[in-house]
Amino acid sequence: MVRAIISLWKFRKELIYILASRFENNTMKCREFCGACCIAPSISSPIPGMPDGKPSGVRCIHLTDEYRCGIFHHPDRPGVCADFKAEEIVCGRTREEALEILYKLMG
Repeated sequence: MVRAIISLWKFRKELIYILASRFENNTMKCREFCGACCIAPSISSPIPGMPDGKPSGVRCIHLTDEYRCGIFHHPDRPGVCADFKAEEIVCGRTREEALEILYKLMG
């Protein structure tokens, strides 16, 4: 009985460690050559060079050839862009899946 309790305690401790490390590292980084968040959503706030924002499906003029935000650290970057955080539920597992999800969310 004591051995079973000790084994259960060790298992529980190991499980807590695994779950904590996954939660700690839960930050998804932007996928290389994706840019779905700069194409699919409509943005109503002004963007440098796009004073009326952009409609859904239109590529932001600041999206680089590498599909990265060219004004990522610029103070005029729209708040909606700065507030967006990559998450698998929105970004999916591929660029195509990200575009599909974002278009569905846009309605």
